[in-house]
Amino acid sequence: MDKEQRKAYWSANIALIRNLLIVWAISSIGASILFVKVLNHIRIGNLPFGFWMAQQGTIFIFVILIFIYAFQMDKLDRKYRVDRDTSSPEEE
Repeated sequence: MDKEQRKAYWSANIALIRNLLIVWAISSIGASILFVKVLNHIRIGNLPFGFWMAQQGTIFIFVILIFIYAFQMDKLDRKYRVDRDTSSPEEE
């Protein structure tokens, strides 16, 4: 991988991480703090949805984002032909 490809690869990686962290921040702050009163009108079993999102929902969102990150990084690795098992002596 040449220097231009390496720079593009890391730029795409950082953009992916940034976007997923933004989604997580918005969902956790929004669902747990900002919109909790609105979400509490919806009930899951005996619990208000806002309470459930604050306690469990944002953790589920985080786990889902981990899987999305792994899937997207696999696609990015294939796009830039990054193979972590074989490294050339020049890259070490």
